[in-house]
Amino acid sequence: MVMPRDKVIITCAVTGNQTTPDMTPHLPITPEQIADACLGAAEAGAAVVHIHVREPSTGMPSMELSYYRDVVERIRKKNTSLVLNITTGPGGRFAPSDHDPSVAGPGTNLMVPEKRVEHISALRPEICTLDLNTMTFGKQVVINTPPNVRRMAKVIREAGVKPEIELFDSGDIALMSDLVKDGTLAGPHLVSIVMGVRYGFQASPETVLYARGLLPADTQFTAFGTGRWGFPAVALSYLSGGHVRVGLEDGVQISKGVLAESNAQMVEKARNIVEELGGQIATPAEARGMLGLSSQASGTRKAA
Repeated sequence: MVMPRDKVIITCAVTGNQTTPDMTPHLPITPEQIADACLGAAEAGAAVVHIHVREPSTGMPSMELSYYRDVVERIRKKNTSLVLNITTGPGGRFAPSDHDPSVAGPGTNLMVPEKRVEHISALRPEICTLDLNTMTFGKQVVINTPPNVRRMAKVIREAGVKPEIELFDSGDIALMSDLVKDGTLAGPHLVSIVMGVRYGFQASPETVLYARGLLPADTQFTAFGTGRWGFPAVALSYLSGGHVRVGLEDGVQISKGVLAESNAQMVEKARNIVEELGGQIATPAEARGMLGLSSQASGTRKAA
């Protein structure tokens, strides 16, 4: 039986690319707003922040390096201990056009793997995500082929960044196993079990226990839920021996029918859930030790 861990890392995913401005007026959009959201989450108890950026004029997702750099620099001016986890997810989406499914339609953002991790090489955060899913995502598909994942993992490894492996279904764990066997991924491993995406892992205790049982022995995991599953997943992940994640990337409500006013408010609720269940929240320094990260913050390390 796996017991809850003594110290729990809270990750706050502050903006993402699926939540849209029309869902909530509290969504961070500009680099300044995203950085402020990260800092507020840290004050509320998050040891790790997961970062996407957006086009300030439209609120749409972006991969612009200058926006990422701006966010990182703003955070580091005020907080040198917070652990930064930057996405590499955008760039794998395909939407077939109506007239010819072999032709990309609106919503497609496919790009070469190296372009998807360009900002990781430049900024060298402590952690970056590495998605293993190829799946239906709404009316589109996300494509992460094994060769492309290996190309991205190579850049991440050469940058000295720890990948957080994003798992959306059991086939992703099978791919992870192959990547471990061929040396693409080296332990100890850090993974997220993503629940609640319509055609992926469904949110339930059985899902977490099943997925956890397939992971390498040297793995630390976070199981988190999207939408209404966000806060139930906090308790579920903690009780299953995992860490926790919340934030406006994953959901916009603090309780049924009530919009969260900020990412910090969501972190506070997650912290209360864990502490009411008997857990303790890890500081950024403790999180660095648990995850085998450098004690020196990103943004202060010299580029390779």
